[in-house]
This record gives sequence, C-alpha cells and structure tokens, in this order.
Amino acid sequence: DIHTLTVAEYRELGLLGRLQYRLYRNPVVLFGLGPSYLFFVQNRVPLGLMAQTRYWLSAMGTNLTILAALAVIFYFGGVMPILLIFVPSTLLAATAGMWLFYVQHQFETTHWEENEAWDLHDAAFHGSSHYILPRPLQWLSANIGIHHVHHLYSRIPFYRLPEVLRDHVALAEGNRMTIRESLANARLHLWDEKSKRLLSFAQARRAV
Repeated sequence: DIHTLTVAEYRELGLLGRLQYRLYRNPVVLFGLGPSYLFFVQNRVPLGLMAQTRYWLSAMGTNLTILAALAVIFYFGGVMPILLIFVPSTLLAATAGMWLFYVQHQFETTHWEENEAWDLHDAAFHGSSHYILPRPLQWLSANIGIHHVHHLYSRIPFYRLPEVLRDHVALAEGNRMTIRESLANARLHLWDEKSKRLLSFAQARRAV
C-alpha cells in the first residue's frame, strides 16, 4: 500500500519527517527500491500479518513454491539463469505492478473520503483510473487499465471488461488517463483536503 499524507499532515512534520516523506515518495525509491523490498522481503515474510494463520500459510506456501521452482532451475541450469533471468524479470514485474497500482489510484482528481463520507460506488468510479494502454500492453496486463469498472463490480472477468466500456459510454469516458498523463501524475504527493486534489510539493507550498 502506498502511503500518502495530506497537506496538513505534511506541514505538521518536522524537518526530518518531511525529508523522510520526500525520500519515500521519490520515484527512485517508490518504483525502484520499493518493489524489490515488497516482493523479496515484505511479501515473503509478512510480519504484520503473521499472527493470522491464513496469511502465514499463504505466504509460506508461496515461498515453498518459489523455492521449488528455483531448485529445479538451479539443478538444470546452475545459478546464472536465476541471476540473469529470474531476478531481473521478477524485479521488472514487481516494478510494473507497483506502477500500475500507483496510477490506478493516485491521480490529481482522484476520490478519497473519510469513513463516514465514504461511498462504495463513488470510490470505485471516481477513485480509480481508466488507464489507456496500447492494445499489446492492454492484452498483456489482462485489461487491468479498466480499473474503475473492476472496482465497480469485481466479478466481471477481465476479458469482458472492454465490452462494458463498449456498452456504457460514461464508463468509457470516465477518468481516462494516457501514459503521458500518468507520468505527470507521478509528481503528485500530497492530498489537499480543501480542493480534493492531489498536489505536488511545489503546489502545496504555493497554496499556503
């Protein structure tokens, strides 16, 4: 989960706290070091969830499966296929996953509300993006860019999501985001509760 501070919360931090948050939200950390930590450390040993048996069993079962696959690879090919194929491809997949998760929920006009004002359909439709990807990437990602429809009704299979857009113009036009626009959104780091928008650090500073 990507943690986002409000403008007010950020202003209440001291110098060290602001520096730590800026480092955390830096693209090198968020999309470089972050995916490596999540996949190779946090998801392998989910310490915060280890008290719940089902999470522990799920994590350990996944770990055993990965170890079995790596053992087979090592037996037939040695360590180099692991270092040159498994590790880079895993990091690439983890980074792509982190990026997709980010752009699907963190954009300028996203919809975030506190518990008492939260509504399922508003959060699904207005709080999730419609990420416009080239057809090859749309196919490879199992239509994950049609994320707002997925949140509205998660039981729709991925291969039928384009049909929903075809039949419902409002869904096809809602929260559209191009790749270029998603790159611009990566500079937005603070939620302004007054304007209900994500702001960059510079925008938040000018809003004082």
